[in-house]
Amino acid sequence: MLVVAAALFDGEGRVLIAQRPAGKALAGRWEFPGGKVDAGESERAALVRELREELGVEVLAARPCMRLTHAYAEREVELSLWIVERFAGEPRPLDAQALKWVARAALGAEDILEADRPFIEALQAQSAPA
Repeated sequence: MLVVAAALFDGEGRVLIAQRPAGKALAGRWEFPGGKVDAGESERAALVRELREELGVEVLAARPCMRLTHAYAEREVELSLWIVERFAGEPRPLDAQALKWVARAALGAEDILEADRPFIEALQAQSAPA
């Protein structure tokens, strides 16, 4: 399964993370927003669609950052992290998920899904979009 994940930054350089809502696998854990890439859909199109559906924002500029594969007990996922360089709108929890902005230096202290943890070091090495 191919999944896109987004790193959105606020004006202070903090990164947005989302808490998986009750009823979903790994509920209560934190992750970078995003979701599954549908058949025939490009990663960028999936990123735009997922962020519109989950957060109510429009992606204006984004670039791929890194890709990894993670094996959970029940399935293997391929994750593609994108840096969202510009977006329009204020992120809102449209999927019954909690949201919070976290300083990149503090991401390691959050209960982030194992599949997303390698993204933390990559993001800490990045400069936030202007």
